[in-house]
Amino acid sequence: MKRALSCLLLGLVIPAVSALSQDVRYNFDKNTDFSRFKTYKWVELKDAKSPGDLLNKQIKDVFDTQLAAKGLTKVEDDSANLYIGYQVAVAQEKEFTSYNTDWGYGGGWYRSGWYGGGGSSMTTGQTSTIYVGQLALDMYDSANKDLVWRGLGSKTIDQKAKPEKQQKNLTKTVTKMLKNYPPPIKK
Repeated sequence: MKRALSCLLLGLVIPAVSALSQDVRYNFDKNTDFSRFKTYKWVELKDAKSPGDLLNKQIKDVFDTQLAAKGLTKVEDDSANLYIGYQVAVAQEKEFTSYNTDWGYGGGWYRSGWYGGGGSSMTTGQTSTIYVGQLALDMYDSANKDLVWRGLGSKTIDQKAKPEKQQKNLTKTVTKMLKNYPPPIKK
């Protein structure tokens, strides 16, 4: 069962349709001085389901790279300034696509006036399931265990994406998610 969940999440969470952009948001505690955070430690979030070993490593590696670029150093002990954890999820949405077929000529202006000629049309439709992968990153101040920053990225999933495309999408999502970390200081 765990392996099946891992395979499902690996195939669904990272890949995404190129035509649709990622939805990336963040929020933070406006009273927190982010300049004092220099180190972080990965922690498991309560009730967060594991996506499996392979995807877990891929997600953490991408975050580690981006956090290092932001000046944070990963440590393995409790001396970290930040505790960091992530969660993944897959949501399902229904999409309805309708098609209109117009057979013949409808009414319109014709030489000496309005011509209300008949025509016929038919509307048909089809529904499909769309999968949306979501990735959330939480940062906690280790001193008091308060949530100080949260980033969330979501994107429509392409189930047929190759591993290279999956990795590219993951990197793009994480980069966009951490773009405004640390939050700008308002004076």
